[in-house]
Amino acid sequence: MDSKHRSGCCECLRCCGRRDPRPRTVWLGHPEKRDQRYPRNVINNQKYNFFTFLPGVLFNQFKYFFNLYFLLLACSQFVVEMRLGALYTYWVPLGFVLAVTVIREAAEEIRCYMRDKEVNSQIYSKLTVRGTVKVKSSNIQVGDLIIVEKNQRVPADMIFLRTSEKNGSCFLRTDQLDGETDWKLRLPVTCTQRLPTASDLLQIRSYVYAEEPNIDIHNFVGTFTREDSDPPVNESLSIENTLWASTVIASGTVVGVVLYTGRELRSVMNTSNPRSKIGLFDLEVNCLTKILFGALVVVSLVMVALQHFAGRWYLQIIRFLLLFSNIIPISLRVNLDMGKIVYSWVIRRDSKIPGTVVRSSTIPEQLGRISYLLTDKTGTLTQNEMVFKRLHLGTVAYGLDSMDEVQSHIFSIYTQSQDPPAVKGLTLATKVRKTMSSRVHEAVKAIALCHNVTPVYESNGVTDQAEAERHYEDSCRVYQASSPDEVALVQWTESVGLTLVGRDQSSVQLRTPGGHILNFTILQIFPFTYESKRMGIIVRDESTGEITFYMKGADVVMAGIVQYNDWLEEECGNMAREGLRVLVVAKKSLTEEQYQDFEARYVQAKLSVHDRSLKVATVIESLEMEMELLCLTGVEDQLQTDVRPTLETLRNAGIKVWMLTGDKLETATCTAKNAHLVTRTQDIHIFRLVTNRGEAHLELNAFRRKHDCALVISGDSLEVCLKYYEYEFMELACQCPAVVCCRCAPTQKAQIVRLLQERTGKLTCAVGDGGNDVSMIQEADCGVGVEGKEGKQASLAADFSITQFKHLGRLLMVHGRNSYKRSAALSQFVIHRSLCISTMQAVFSSVFYFASVPLYQGFLIIGYSTIYTMFPVFSLVLDKDVKSEVAMLYPELYKDLLKGRPLSYKTFLIWVLISIYQGSIIMYGALLLFESEFVHIVAISFTSLILTELLMVALTIQTWHWLMIVAELLSLSCYIASLVFLHEFIDVYFIATLSFLWKVTVITLVSCLPLYVLKYLRRRFSPPSYSKLTS
Repeated sequence: MDSKHRSGCCECLRCCGRRDPRPRTVWLGHPEKRDQRYPRNVINNQKYNFFTFLPGVLFNQFKYFFNLYFLLLACSQFVVEMRLGALYTYWVPLGFVLAVTVIREAAEEIRCYMRDKEVNSQIYSKLTVRGTVKVKSSNIQVGDLIIVEKNQRVPADMIFLRTSEKNGSCFLRTDQLDGETDWKLRLPVTCTQRLPTASDLLQIRSYVYAEEPNIDIHNFVGTFTREDSDPPVNESLSIENTLWASTVIASGTVVGVVLYTGRELRSVMNTSNPRSKIGLFDLEVNCLTKILFGALVVVSLVMVALQHFAGRWYLQIIRFLLLFSNIIPISLRVNLDMGKIVYSWVIRRDSKIPGTVVRSSTIPEQLGRISYLLTDKTGTLTQNEMVFKRLHLGTVAYGLDSMDEVQSHIFSIYTQSQDPPAVKGLTLATKVRKTMSSRVHEAVKAIALCHNVTPVYESNGVTDQAEAERHYEDSCRVYQASSPDEVALVQWTESVGLTLVGRDQSSVQLRTPGGHILNFTILQIFPFTYESKRMGIIVRDESTGEITFYMKGADVVMAGIVQYNDWLEEECGNMAREGLRVLVVAKKSLTEEQYQDFEARYVQAKLSVHDRSLKVATVIESLEMEMELLCLTGVEDQLQTDVRPTLETLRNAGIKVWMLTGDKLETATCTAKNAHLVTRTQDIHIFRLVTNRGEAHLELNAFRRKHDCALVISGDSLEVCLKYYEYEFMELACQCPAVVCCRCAPTQKAQIVRLLQERTGKLTCAVGDGGNDVSMIQEADCGVGVEGKEGKQASLAADFSITQFKHLGRLLMVHGRNSYKRSAALSQFVIHRSLCISTMQAVFSSVFYFASVPLYQGFLIIGYSTIYTMFPVFSLVLDKDVKSEVAMLYPELYKDLLKGRPLSYKTFLIWVLISIYQGSIIMYGALLLFESEFVHIVAISFTSLILTELLMVALTIQTWHWLMIVAELLSLSCYIASLVFLHEFIDVYFIATLSFLWKVTVITLVSCLPLYVLKYLRRRFSPPSYSKLTS
């Protein structure tokens, strides 16, 4: 017992230390029979937990020089020799900054916790010995038998055991996992599907042996074993038997056994840990504070050097460092943090982009400097809804507005005679050119028969399922297929009068406009593959016994299969340029002898042991010759509203757009053209599939010779290129006007973002709506989530959440631009404010024999950066250079910001020089004009300083807001009112004299007037680009 107990402890300790994952044996319905400990099934997007929150937040604050400096400064005041004034002058501002940060982080963490809780609290049904019980998603364990209804999210990685569907399979929507639009067919374990009822799963002794958890969402290896049957049943399990978490059941009700939970889920392993993002703007400000600190040290050393390092000079250096500590303003942090909160509030309140949520309020300035936008396709640019747009018969084309003509052709065919029209067709086909109606009819019939769609009937409250199935009830019918394109085609044939009403393994039923049912027997079906790019079906019409081979596929392969014609290539090109997905539909009539001969050869080929697939393909190809071209179909994946103008705006703003999608190459290329991501004049270079270094080298050289050309590349080729030629590939790709990466894994999307950041040093923004975009969103400098139909995973993990892609334009052009420009103005003004007072201190100390005595004491120094100047300076966060409509109309204004000019070393130096000039003028002016009254220097210089600051704010503002005027007047009245209480520093009777007033006025004018003149001259002779638009 003891040894057993000890081994249990060791196991537990190893588990706590996140052991290496091992393969597992999972008993059906017996979670207690586990051979190792498994993580809880919880989704967690938080950065901290209860214990790491405070240390984590404080560490993230003090790892920056800026904050660490203030902490040391405040601590130094506990040493008596270094104390310069009251303790509160240093600790109150620091405490305030930290409190604001901690409260903001806590609010974001709580919001994150609440969102996770919502997902973790979703209720599912669990099969137990006592029957079906309700269980929360977070309480699901490995080994549980979980029932998932149609349209419900799969809560954990499971093995598919049973389905309610008659055909014994189910469809999965996986676009949240891999970004693919096609539904996936999943098959249950044969042994468990055969059991009479779901509760029998608990009566059998069976287990699943599964591989260790890993990152690969496209593969799975495992076995299913039933021990209590004779002989024991063993079945191999593959990806077809799995239901991964984050997918949605699209048909029927399923039962599965849970294999992996929590952090071992495939979807979780494909997402990176959330990181604390620090804006580039904050890093630049941090850099400026280091320069100011250098200046502070130099000034202090100069002061001591001018005293010839007399006495305890090292203490004097420290006292001077503290005396001039205002050079680095602590109020800078407060102002910038409060500014960020204001920007976030403004974004949330913008009625033009309703529903926008700011989840990370630390980086709104990033939005103003984006150089690369990486966007997902499915659900972000497109609605993932297919619409049939065009039917082209060579001599005539039908668009959305002329579908009623197609309908009338179909009606006329079926109402002329009750005989199916094919009989006449045969006798007249060779002699007479077919009439228009029969050509249209042939095309529509081919589209209605050549597919893999199954109509399914569900009860709708009025009619039950069996009755609906018997009467082919329209209101109860839904179509199921792996591809949404196919569903769109079948729905279209229904709309023009030929309805698919029934389908099983061997037959298809169509209903004519007159309600007559046409029966067809399926003789052979050749499914669509990525290699063949086409699908075919051979059917026998029950009423006439006619055998027809129908086929549809991509134009590149079908061009060589159909009879010669002069319009196919041209029309395919025209439709593709409109962004439609083109399918070519063809047919071939077979005699009974031809078919029997084909079948014999086909069966023979399928039995061969060597080169089976090649032989089968050869036999099928013998049929695929001289087929009759019936029509072209054009289906469009509908774009989200205003995607084209938004992409146009972003392009004009100098932002390069890359589309990263998990979908197929053809689909991605169509969407890129349709959304005008690739303009009509641009060429597209489709990067060939490469598998080794040599091929990659050749293909890169071919690509290098192209100019101004969009690149389309698949994930596999991309991986090879990045492995051998990372630098060369990124250099070429960054020069492209647009890049499309298709078949991208979630981790690959994040890798591309990371490489862009490293290679270019520019800011990236990632936009997505699915769980497969989370890694990319978290990796980018700025992550934007679009709230899609398929859940909120991406929008929860993002820094900003929008409801539609078109809102991105305004978010960047207006809010991003304003946030960056306002913060730049605000930070430089706060630095100017503190440099002014430091310059005055320096002049004061040098005049009074380099004494380390503060010029202003106690409340004056705190009041200066708070109640006297805080409101006007902070009101700069309401300033704007142009109206938001102008910013949207001229996205080129955004381009100016990419160079980082609003906050640069040049602008910083200009503000430093202004500060030194104004500080010197005020101090020397006060000393000159008040020679006889040294005691009044404080009163004069402080009043001039306050007035100068208020005038400087007025000089900086570009567009006045009523709150700015209120702030200016409020500050001035605060100062005048507080003079009554400041009698220990300022003589009130002296202030009331006329000589005081005129002298202060003169000093203030000398310090400000030259700057007003310079501003006027600059705007007159070298106006900035935005002023040309506003005048």
